[in-house]
Amino acid sequence: MRILLLCHSFNSLSQRLYCELAERGHQISVEYDISDAVSEEAVALFRPHLIIAPYLRRAVPASIWQAHTCFVVHPGIVGDQGPSALDWAIQNSEPTWGVSVLQATGELDGGPIWASENFPLRAARKSSVYREEVGAAASRAVLAAVERFAEGGFTPCPLAEVVCSPRGSRRPLMRQSDRAIDWQTATSAQVLARLHAADGFPGVADELFGRPCRLYDAWPEDTLRGPPGEVIAWRETAILRATADGAVWIGHVRCPDAAVPVKLPAAQVFGEELAALPEAPFVAAAHGSAASTPDAAAEDAQWAGLTPAGRTWQDICYEEADAVGCLHFNFYNGAMSTRQCRRLLAAYAWACRRPTRVIVLFGGRDFWSNGIHLQQIEAADSPADESWANINALDDLAEAILRSENHLTIAALQGNCAAGGCFLARAADLVWGRAGIVLNPHYRNMGNLYGSEFWTYVLPRRVGSEAARAMLHERRPMSSAAGVASGFLDASLSADAPTFRQAVMRRAAAAAAHPELPRRLQEKRARRQADEARKPLAAYRAEELAEMQRNFYGFDPSYHVARYHFVFQAPHSWTPRHLAVHRDLAWTVPQ
Repeated sequence: MRILLLCHSFNSLSQRLYCELAERGHQISVEYDISDAVSEEAVALFRPHLIIAPYLRRAVPASIWQAHTCFVVHPGIVGDQGPSALDWAIQNSEPTWGVSVLQATGELDGGPIWASENFPLRAARKSSVYREEVGAAASRAVLAAVERFAEGGFTPCPLAEVVCSPRGSRRPLMRQSDRAIDWQTATSAQVLARLHAADGFPGVADELFGRPCRLYDAWPEDTLRGPPGEVIAWRETAILRATADGAVWIGHVRCPDAAVPVKLPAAQVFGEELAALPEAPFVAAAHGSAASTPDAAAEDAQWAGLTPAGRTWQDICYEEADAVGCLHFNFYNGAMSTRQCRRLLAAYAWACRRPTRVIVLFGGRDFWSNGIHLQQIEAADSPADESWANINALDDLAEAILRSENHLTIAALQGNCAAGGCFLARAADLVWGRAGIVLNPHYRNMGNLYGSEFWTYVLPRRVGSEAARAMLHERRPMSSAAGVASGFLDASLSADAPTFRQAVMRRAAAAAAHPELPRRLQEKRARRQADEARKPLAAYRAEELAEMQRNFYGFDPSYHVARYHFVFQAPHSWTPRHLAVHRDLAWTVPQ
């Protein structure tokens, strides 16, 4: 079937449905819902059999739903109505939640139901739940609804005839007054629920050190305590604020009075104020071998921490088992700043000196990496200079992974991955993806950015030169299964996050124990030496950075304009042509 995705923006859910529907043989086109006229024109051009609205911020125009079947994906259980469904569910600590696929009618979220799926509601950030549980449930529900529509004969159930849970009701838009935190009386669980419910957008309006700000990126703390409401410590980029019964970490804030009012690490924004407060470094437990020097002992104390018994904030940690070292780096939204890249490089270099045989790069649960940190760059005194520093720091990390001679390296993508993050992952010997994640291995959406991370070396040798050019030019999202089919990924494993991690560890341990591993590592060294003789990594890097220098410092401001629009979420004025196939000059409706 021809299926038109009508959406406010091409977000993670829209991309996932795009991949899964296309893989089932449907012809997909996308249109941003900019205005009634634009959406009506898209329908007239594409002449879809079905319209799906996975993410909208307004009702589907009556001129469309009255003439065409249009599915609306609502992130709420059957009977739930309103624009803040997931916010209310998380803030109220609902034990379960769901997704409903409704037919668009004149009543918002009130149309007949084609399919629904429920799931246990994890205590986590809204953005994380949306990408994982909502994404998986929406995929199942949409695919079921599409199959019912294609087969015909199915009658969707009117909402008025459904026996709804008492929790399924119409609720209003959640406002900041509903999100407000009384730090003197609220428990850590209550604070976390409110911060989680607002994460991503719109954040919780509050005040720190006398400045109004929005709070994001909350983490629990099980040990440290202090006077309720006070900021009592900091660690790297996060600050610790006491609650009535404990404390919570706040990773990011946005201050409307800042020169560049973007979301930034909390400890960076309030650096001067934190100078008088104690740092709370993570207390790591060293692994077996004793350090040979004071410097080595200091490194052990910094990086050799097992996952702590209690909950706390930690963006980089290391664990080790069965000759496998696992490096976790949980950077907010997958963005990697210059400093984060350098810290991760130091951790990776330390991990390479451990007596292990395999290193697994786990990234974070929500994202593996999305490449350079565009918000940090936008807020810098010189965005061009910070872009240059950031890409060089990321290249340093990619080169270190490529030059690892004594370990089998595995990138385990448990979360989404995009742009430079994709090619950083591909620097590893093996890349395994979790089923259900979305990959975007291209750069051009960011103002025709050329890209680096040695993509000109790692991509063609994996997928071939022609496929590499097509992948970068077409700029389409890729599922884990499609990644395997293209050669970009080596394996697609379980969609369930804990099961995926267990499968990765079993495979990694088996590889570490395999008697052929020494020969495999010798062949790896020989291939790298042969590749280096043909064309050194330094040459690939220099060629890529010459193009990037033009992006950052040249006469064409496209990258800087695109970055500004991305960071400040400027409204779309048109749909990219690589997504809106119905707007291609060669498009004709198949007969």
